[in-house]
Amino acid sequence: MREVLRSERRTIVRLLATDAAVGRLAAEIAARELQPVIVSNDDLAARLPRDAVHQGLLIEARPLAALDLDDLPEQGLVLVLDQVTDPHNVGAILRTAAAFGAAALITTERHAPDLTGVLGKAASGALEHVPIITIVNLARALEALGDRGYTRIGLDSEGAVPLQTVEVAKATALVLGAEGKGLRRLTRENCDVIAKLDFPGPIKSLNVSNACAAALTMLQLRAAADPAA
Repeated sequence: MREVLRSERRTIVRLLATDAAVGRLAAEIAARELQPVIVSNDDLAARLPRDAVHQGLLIEARPLAALDLDDLPEQGLVLVLDQVTDPHNVGAILRTAAAFGAAALITTERHAPDLTGVLGKAASGALEHVPIITIVNLARALEALGDRGYTRIGLDSEGAVPLQTVEVAKATALVLGAEGKGLRRLTRENCDVIAKLDFPGPIKSLNVSNACAAALTMLQLRAAADPAA
């Protein structure tokens, strides 16, 4: 909730909060020039779904502005999800994307989780920092990214080359597949390279959100070793 209050992308319509929450977030509330409606914990609980965790406040806000591929910068990092459906994984990937300064997360209209409280909680505020671009056809979106100059790196445990050997471009799209299924055929065909995480230990595959974090770390180290990238 603190990140929602701090976000310049989010228009807040109304804030309901307990006295304790107002005291805890006084600086953020003042910065947004909000006039919170003081309510009790019981009142908040009555306004929310059963078992919802409200942390003492409820924010009514307008949806974030929808973006499309044309809004992407000419350079930078984007993450692309190929039918990753678990909201905990997508939320964790968003959090990692925010930590690494990703410009956007691209996901499909179908076979993707809704932006629910479960996903938002897993993202820990990253929804306010990483725009989500929803597309209908992933293969065409990857083709469009290539036309815009992005190097498309598909991550797969059966990849042809270790990720740490892949040259990092100024515009990079890291493509992640669902656990178990991995990248679909058309997705693979629209990547410039299919790379794998080359681990020294006996376990060669990770949860998709952990694989994302490991991959971005490797790409960052590779880019740092090659300042011209």
